[in-house]
Amino acid sequence: MAAAVMWTDRGRRAVIAVGTVTRSRSSHTALKSQYDALVIGGGHNGLVAAAYLQKGGLKTAVLERRHVLGGAAVSEELFPGFHFSRCSYLLSLLRPHITAELELKKHGLKVYMRDPHAFTPMLEEGVNGAPPRSLILGSDLAMNQREIGKFSQKDAKAFPDFVAYLEMLAGAVHPLLDAPPVDIPGVTTGSLRKRLAAAKTLVPIVKCGLKLGRNIPDLYEIITAPIMKILNRWFESEPLMATLATDAVIGAMTSPSNPGSGYVLLHHVMGELEKEKGAWGYVEGGMGGVSKAIASSARSYGVDIFTEKDVGQILVGSDGAAKGVVLKDGTEIHSKVVLSNATPYVTFKNLTPQAALSPEFIKAVDQIDYTSPVTKINVAVDKLPNFLASPTPDDKPGPHHQCSIHLNCESTELLETAYKEAMNGRPSARPMLEMTIPSVLDPTLAPPGCHVVSLFTQFTPYYIEGREWTDQDREAYADTAFDWVEKYAPGFKKSVVGRDILTPPDLERIFGLTGGNIFHGSMSLDQLYLARPLPCLSDHRSPIKGLYLCGSGCHPGGGVMGSPGWNTALTVMADLKRQ
Repeated sequence: MAAAVMWTDRGRRAVIAVGTVTRSRSSHTALKSQYDALVIGGGHNGLVAAAYLQKGGLKTAVLERRHVLGGAAVSEELFPGFHFSRCSYLLSLLRPHITAELELKKHGLKVYMRDPHAFTPMLEEGVNGAPPRSLILGSDLAMNQREIGKFSQKDAKAFPDFVAYLEMLAGAVHPLLDAPPVDIPGVTTGSLRKRLAAAKTLVPIVKCGLKLGRNIPDLYEIITAPIMKILNRWFESEPLMATLATDAVIGAMTSPSNPGSGYVLLHHVMGELEKEKGAWGYVEGGMGGVSKAIASSARSYGVDIFTEKDVGQILVGSDGAAKGVVLKDGTEIHSKVVLSNATPYVTFKNLTPQAALSPEFIKAVDQIDYTSPVTKINVAVDKLPNFLASPTPDDKPGPHHQCSIHLNCESTELLETAYKEAMNGRPSARPMLEMTIPSVLDPTLAPPGCHVVSLFTQFTPYYIEGREWTDQDREAYADTAFDWVEKYAPGFKKSVVGRDILTPPDLERIFGLTGGNIFHGSMSLDQLYLARPLPCLSDHRSPIKGLYLCGSGCHPGGGVMGSPGWNTALTVMADLKRQ
């Protein structure tokens, strides 16, 4: 049971015990003392890696420290009858080939497509009694142009070309997502035979270059530039630019005017869902449904999956190679290889014997950036939010309720101000809020007439002016966020029956996300591709033979669900084949 703030009928708050969490069932087989491969962490990337290793003939086990599988892609019943995607909350970047090859739909994955995708209401007085304006974007290009035309006809005309421009760049990058980075040591050293074998890793980057052709400079610009440099070239209306800019800063401690924010936007349009480019959807039962389907597929191949198995240390033999793990209860499990789905920091600072690593390497690990701006607030409500900009007085969901609802996003100046406050050590007074209400499409998540609301908020620092968050700080920040929601949707605060507040330190403590960073490390230019998470770790291999990274901290990074695990499995199989 967990304690949470609940609202009484009279609007007073009371702390009460709330519902249980659905536990993931471990494999019925007993934990063996010997495996070919061990995966530390039952997040989606670890489960994908395990499935492919088992398919490749390696007897594999997954060891998850929590009582529920999924890592950040997990569903939890936080209040009786209310099931939340507690951390990760939308699906898009799960690679299509993984969905097909692991037969995830056969194993229960069901996705609710959202159309329209984005809703940005304004805080303004309506003209002649009309409601405030809003911007809705979806898959219908003509509708998008009509919506944008409310603010700028010039922008409406330019928008189709901008979408095509982003899709061209994102499509060219896809080959890099689905393969490990170039094996630089393999290509440059060793025998001719080994170099030729390693040269195969050049194929994805060659494909990327051929797809781009003369547009290579455009890709270079968008991954290095502030997104505002790009957006100002295309558009003039603030509501459109601010809505697009949210995807350039989401999950990142950066502002639209900072270099590199352009790549964050591109990263978020790389995905596809049900063959629709750039689409995002809700998973039935919450994001834990993705992890559950991957785990079911992995078990069907013979993977042993265990929860509540907390790894204390990675075993390193006298030859300097990984030999398995020892659990915190003292149980030793041996294996040929070990894959860590934990962050690089947790892997090398907490789980690996420090004597097995060089001081220089440990210093480099200490310098990986895990700064996070995110506080996630999960809210149970007994009434659907009713927005002034698009009222639905009958309590029936409108098209805008299924969107990512952007609040405090009327202008990029608001985003800049919120960012600067957090950089000065203070939670934003007017935070950027991305609200989603998945229960409007998935009725399994909440009791009849009720809904689950996710508030993905920015910007909040890890420390408040140098000190740790207190419960009072958490409640005060949530109150601030709710006050702003109330301005857009009066009556929201009265509808709240429970809330779960996860600041950056909470995300770190509960989900193992170092610094609270949802990507397992910032998606900044110095921590991408050949430098993710470090130049000496970009090929998923560690300094310890037989120890690999398979989480979002390695290429291609957080959000691209399954690819880090897939790429690591390929690397492991290639290494074992060469031995």
